[in-house]
Amino acid sequence: MGVLNVTPDSFSDGGRFLDAEAAVAHGLVLEAEGADILDVGGESTRPGAEAVAAEEQIRRVMPAIEGLTARGARAQISIDTTRLVVAEAAVAAGATYVNDVTAFRQEPELAGLVAERGLDCCLMHMRGEPRSMQADPVYDDVVADVKAFLEERLAAAVAAGIAEERIMLDPGIGFGKTVEHNLELLRRLDELVALGRPLVIGTSRKTFLGRITGRATGDRLAGTIATNVLAFERGASVFRVHDVGPVADALAVTAATVRGR
Repeated sequence: MGVLNVTPDSFSDGGRFLDAEAAVAHGLVLEAEGADILDVGGESTRPGAEAVAAEEQIRRVMPAIEGLTARGARAQISIDTTRLVVAEAAVAAGATYVNDVTAFRQEPELAGLVAERGLDCCLMHMRGEPRSMQADPVYDDVVADVKAFLEERLAAAVAAGIAEERIMLDPGIGFGKTVEHNLELLRRLDELVALGRPLVIGTSRKTFLGRITGRATGDRLAGTIATNVLAFERGASVFRVHDVGPVADALAVTAATVRGR
């Protein structure tokens, strides 16, 4: 899953792809490097980020989605949003996947759209909201707590009419978690895989990698690769990254080694 942020303030690539032509060109590069899904977002969810009005999100994402569709992008287009009207506009332009960091809690009607249109979706765990999620997050057992949350949201999505085979789950690495919480989730990822749905992992360039390595945001590729390889070995299926080519190569070698071919 290649990250395509059309935002001015995302933590890693904010402002780089606000221009529609630049966004489309980058999306096509991500596809050529091996992305099966292009995750287009118009609202940053970095720690401390402020909410962005739906109308502004639509203004940002539509040129990119329309451009990718017009250019014949083969990768599935995902809309990264918590807002129903944004998802509706994106789907009308060609998106077939909804990535909601609130797992349909902010706007439950979004689940109805996914069910009605037969879309794929990702439900993510997040403690609080981006503005406040890193304010002293505490868990009894982070893996057990995240697992219980994802199990409940999966059941809610199915009850809303979404086919279970269209649902992916994301433990929300870096979303309301300390460095230790993130590492514990990665260590015990098999417990979340046991929920029976494809697991999405998003560690790309994140702060906890910088805390461990001392590297700046743009220099965290090695840490990103390490965490994704570990996640693959523990059963994760989808890897949301900025640097698609290097991570895809690392996963291809890991898969060949693990599977013996």
